[in-house]
Amino acid sequence: MILSTLLEIATGQGLAAVGAGVAAAGAGIGIGSIGNGALQSIARQPESLGDIRANMILAIAFIEGPALFAIVIGMLIGL
Repeated sequence: MILSTLLEIATGQGLAAVGAGVAAAGAGIGIGSIGNGALQSIARQPESLGDIRANMILAIAFIEGPALFAIVIGMLIGL
């Protein structure tokens, strides 16, 4: 099982799926970092909840968009 997966990756057939996985992992790390920073900011200044929430949602959208494009392109290359 592992050998066949490594063989697919080495021949280039599985690299698209690996790239799509890396894009998804990068987006997850970025969104988690944004959420962490937002929660810490809200804990320090609860009165600015609305501004922090709006900026957090906007930043998540800017991260999620290119990540979805990368995943789709990675899967299309693999076909």
